[in-house]
Amino acid sequence: MTAAIIDRLLVHHLHHLHHRQWVHQGVSVIIQLSSTAMRNLWTKAGVLGSVSVAFGSMLWSQKSTDSDHVASSCTATDPNPSSPYELKLVQVLFRHGARTPLKSIPNVMEVQWVPTLLEPPAHTHINYVVTDLHGGPRPSAPVEDSYRKNLLTGGTFPGQLTTVGMQQLYELGTRLRRKYIEETPFLGSTFSPAEVYVRSTNIVRTIESAKCLVAGLFQQKQKEIVHILTTEAESEILYPNYHGCKLLKLLGSHRWAESSTLPDIAVDLQSIQSALGIAAHQHVDFILIRDDMVARETHGLPCPPGLDTWRNKVEQRAVDMICHVYEPSKRENLQLCVGPLLHTLLSNLDEKVQGTSSEPNRKLFLYSAHDTTLIPCLMALGVFDMKWPPYAADITLELHQHRQTNEAFVKVSYIDQDLLIPGCSGVYCPLQEFKEALSAFSMSSELYQSLCNSTGSLTEP
Repeated sequence: MTAAIIDRLLVHHLHHLHHRQWVHQGVSVIIQLSSTAMRNLWTKAGVLGSVSVAFGSMLWSQKSTDSDHVASSCTATDPNPSSPYELKLVQVLFRHGARTPLKSIPNVMEVQWVPTLLEPPAHTHINYVVTDLHGGPRPSAPVEDSYRKNLLTGGTFPGQLTTVGMQQLYELGTRLRRKYIEETPFLGSTFSPAEVYVRSTNIVRTIESAKCLVAGLFQQKQKEIVHILTTEAESEILYPNYHGCKLLKLLGSHRWAESSTLPDIAVDLQSIQSALGIAAHQHVDFILIRDDMVARETHGLPCPPGLDTWRNKVEQRAVDMICHVYEPSKRENLQLCVGPLLHTLLSNLDEKVQGTSSEPNRKLFLYSAHDTTLIPCLMALGVFDMKWPPYAADITLELHQHRQTNEAFVKVSYIDQDLLIPGCSGVYCPLQEFKEALSAFSMSSELYQSLCNSTGSLTEP
């Protein structure tokens, strides 16, 4: 396999009115996972490597000019006085919606991926523009360009967001609307760039997914044009960047190649290739098979008859493969996959707490990304459930202030289910505990770049 093909496969397989002071501190460790075996697998070794946060007590001063409730629909009245916590900031990292497959399974029953499957529903329309991180022109998009070099049967390109996927993200937006606008008047009912930051990988399906989510969240109501921010491929942090990090490419290329040759996986792969009539020389793996299978099922398109009895095994082996690639016990590998993204999420929390944000009225960060973003993030959080994230899955981080103690807390949910993060003393996790829990994997961009270029000392692939 050429380096270019490996690169592509890696990416394919793969963000009130009174002066207040907040003081918070404390560390404890509680690990809650689905089984004892998973506890042993994901428990962190207590290694501290992050330079993303300064430990110890911190002061949050918030002056009246910060205007926490800037929207016309919000007032100084406490939106949820019965709760001991007051919401201050929300960050949502989500997977794009359903799409065409990245590659069809070779030598099996073809389906028609026709352009009518990609028509956008009228209710997902908003006025938006795609820019770089500084508001300039959209950068070049080599990953998207690679999709458009091939056509699927039926005439569409691989990896394109479908009507089904657009609706899924619209519905995620309406769920967020219920939670943060209707049930708790945290956000204004109309999109405002002062309140909402929208960031996406520079790939059409994630850009369109972000657009559809915003349409659902604000019911197409906007005061200003929505800016969806992207960056060039070399500096992307919203997925494991095998192009921009030499060390990660070395580590990842080896682990991707190795994942299909692990004894149990190799035996099952040989069996399914025989069952589906896939020639031995055809390059397939369980992640590719799963990708095509799930895309077909989601859109009501037929799967090869021989695949029915293999469905659960395909799911299991695809997860086994991705776990081998991102292996959380290999701390450096997982750091390089999600360290800069975790650092960004933590920095957003710190800036809100410290009152140092350049956008003091910002309440929501939206990051449109991929399954290959969510999986290593869930691993670093210690809560990966050994299930592939579905289309439109989301990890949501909420920053809260305790009304009595003024202490800062973080609450994490995955697909609208609250999580207890290992290292946290409760679902409402003291901010310091949360930062400690991620300290082994969070990494500043400076440290990331330094490690990415330090391939000379690599001793273990």
